[in-house]
Amino acid sequence: MDWDKLRIFHAVAERGSLTHAGEVLHLSQSAVSRQIRALEESLHVTLFHRHARGLILTEPGELLYEATQHMAKRLDATAARIRDSEDEVYGELRVTTTTGFGTLWLAPRLIHLYKKYPALKVDLMLEERVLDLPMREADVAIRMKEPSQADLIRKRLMNIRMRLYATPDYLAEHGTPKTMAEFKTHRLVSQHSGTPQVAAGAALVAELMANDIPSVLHVNNYFGVLQGVLNHVGIGVLPDYVVEDFPHLIRVLPDVESGEIPLFLAYPEELRHSKRVAAFRDFVSEEIFAYRKKHEA
Repeated sequence: MDWDKLRIFHAVAERGSLTHAGEVLHLSQSAVSRQIRALEESLHVTLFHRHARGLILTEPGELLYEATQHMAKRLDATAARIRDSEDEVYGELRVTTTTGFGTLWLAPRLIHLYKKYPALKVDLMLEERVLDLPMREADVAIRMKEPSQADLIRKRLMNIRMRLYATPDYLAEHGTPKTMAEFKTHRLVSQHSGTPQVAAGAALVAELMANDIPSVLHVNNYFGVLQGVLNHVGIGVLPDYVVEDFPHLIRVLPDVESGEIPLFLAYPEELRHSKRVAAFRDFVSEEIFAYRKKHEA
């Protein structure tokens, strides 16, 4: 199979347009069209359905695109390893973590990483879905559960607990509950126990909801929960690390908390010698150390 034709096919499949693919590849639309036609003839299949709004992959096209995606990721990985042979830390680093941890803890601290490595480009992907690191959907992951995928290097960073917090203004207006029975006059702000989250956090929310709390605000990530708490909507279930950046929040019902939730950093074995990954790993470790030292003092 012709590598050049596969490269052109991949660009067309990604952009759904001969014209847009041509712009990226610096080829005319007719040249791109000829290459796609020649590829289809060599494989004896139709790779695209032609529509006025663009191109849609056929079933054989989907299979070929899946293969070219794998090829592209492997080539990106190889290019990254070659670039990492240089002494300088630069280039793109794709980091994935949850929306809550990424927005509340990681993003505010990235300035320290950029000050040290100004040529680094971080692509921060915040989502609850666990991306496939060996398939290079991301370079590094920070997760609230030990990754189960093979061929990953793992580093346990710290343990987290979910606890109850509220603002002084909310408690001044509504009072501070001393028992779960008194919680019935308050509003709970949390993720729904059925939304994707760590099991310990879901178990705590389920335990709280079993007390027939009458008024609830559910948000599908901890950043939204925090916004509700900061704006005096109610008492929120939040990770304990948020108090470092919002020290005015008051912990409510100190005996109520989730079990320990381990925080892991992971990356593919093939990036063991990557200077970009090492720089990010060391940055996170230093920030975690500073966090622990501050809260153990």
